[in-house]
Amino acid sequence: MIKSPVIGVTTYRERAMYGQWDNVAVLLPEAYVSSIRAVGGVPVLLPPEPGTGVELVERLDGLVLAGGADVSPDRYNAIKDVATGEARIDRDGFELELIQLAWERALPTLAICRGLQILNVARGGTLVQHLPDLLGHEQHDPVSGGFGSHGVRTQPGTLLAKAIGDGVESVPTHHHQAVDSLGVGLVASGWSEDGTIEAIEDPSQDFLLGVQWHPEVMDEHDLFRALVRASQGAR
Repeated sequence: MIKSPVIGVTTYRERAMYGQWDNVAVLLPEAYVSSIRAVGGVPVLLPPEPGTGVELVERLDGLVLAGGADVSPDRYNAIKDVATGEARIDRDGFELELIQLAWERALPTLAICRGLQILNVARGGTLVQHLPDLLGHEQHDPVSGGFGSHGVRTQPGTLLAKAIGDGVESVPTHHHQAVDSLGVGLVASGWSEDGTIEAIEDPSQDFLLGVQWHPEVMDEHDLFRALVRASQGAR
């Protein structure tokens, strides 16, 4: 019997209100869980605990780096812009650790939104801290607490193109930061109409892909399906 691959998903530590409670919680939008389940994976939530990466990676078949807060500019030797949000030091440290371990083990990895950004930073790349200052518009993050949309074109022959084809007319977007200089070993494989890098990948790995949009809220689960397929028999 073929076992369903276990996919770890990073989470965030935030103060939250639910029911009668108002306290610090470890959170993840349910859409990540349902997307992984929809394509045959078993999702496991990973709290941001630096120092636990080795034991976790040994037990996983695949990894999703979820969206969330801005990466600390200290991680890419930049001065903090006034538009950059409060750093999540525990999450930055934990995910940088996970990325390195996953890379060493060739663990199939899908990095989403913030996930793409910290993947780039982990490889020595840098980020644009506030896209509207560069682009002159807010198309990538037009709605507080919601998603905008734009198209994405892909580079033929890349991992991204194999998963979603030549491009997508509309993807859900919610980010004010993006890749500036690419990290070592990474290539761009998707772009929005304004030239913003929307996907990066490592051609030396079987499956290491980052996308700037939010595939977990899309009706199609092509990227999660590609991850789960790559994760079959990973251990």
